[in-house]
Amino acid sequence: MKICTFNVNSIRARLGLLLDWLRHRGDDIDVLCLQELKTVDEGFPISEFQALGYHCELFGQKAFNGVAICSRLPIVSVTKGLDSGDEWDKQRRVMQVRLGGAADGITVVNVYAPHGGERGSEKFNYKLRWYEKFQSYLGTIAHDTAFVVGDFNVARYDTDVYDAVALKDTIATMPEERGAFEGVIDCGFTDIYGHCHPGKRQYTWWAYGAAIWKDQGMRIDYALASAQALKITKDIGVDLWPRRKKAPTPSDHAPLIVEL
Repeated sequence: MKICTFNVNSIRARLGLLLDWLRHRGDDIDVLCLQELKTVDEGFPISEFQALGYHCELFGQKAFNGVAICSRLPIVSVTKGLDSGDEWDKQRRVMQVRLGGAADGITVVNVYAPHGGERGSEKFNYKLRWYEKFQSYLGTIAHDTAFVVGDFNVARYDTDVYDAVALKDTIATMPEERGAFEGVIDCGFTDIYGHCHPGKRQYTWWAYGAAIWKDQGMRIDYALASAQALKITKDIGVDLWPRRKKAPTPSDHAPLIVEL
């Protein structure tokens, strides 16, 4: 079984590339978690994914944010948002599904964390407050067989950026942001890539232009596993094929795939 997280940076702009990539892989992705849809639910090309055998749950937003989970496994329950009933769900950033039975199923949470801004800005403060809310949310699933995947907009360590000196104290590398991400880990989760490939540099995001060919990137997309989920995790990897395509225009992210 394979779970994939992929920030597509607009599902409508990236649809052709995404479908080409799935065919290129032989349609081996069982659960596809997409971020930054940039469309309302009605604008999501659901028929194309249904034709590939996926059932799709959507939590879209016009022009910004938005997440979707497309699964070939039965979805038995779905929760959209942080379930907080307040301002935190105006931005469509979190979705949770339960796959399989109550006793032997798995929980998958798809996340698109705020990008943030310069220290002290409204966006910076929002990002830190959002992470606090998200940590509280994770406390309800940490003892399940749970995977939390998505774009967290934080480079965990200096080794997760191509130039730690030039990028020091910039967005995604500030100590406050890294501390917020560690708070997520401390909820009872393991960074799967770091666990399976300790010490290996592997980025998931590159600015548009020549950065992908120079490998001047950042690791800001993650797959996290609870203790129970880690027991059934086999491997994880980044597929550079769709990021290296010149046409159709790629996303600035590459997909991250967990094998169970």
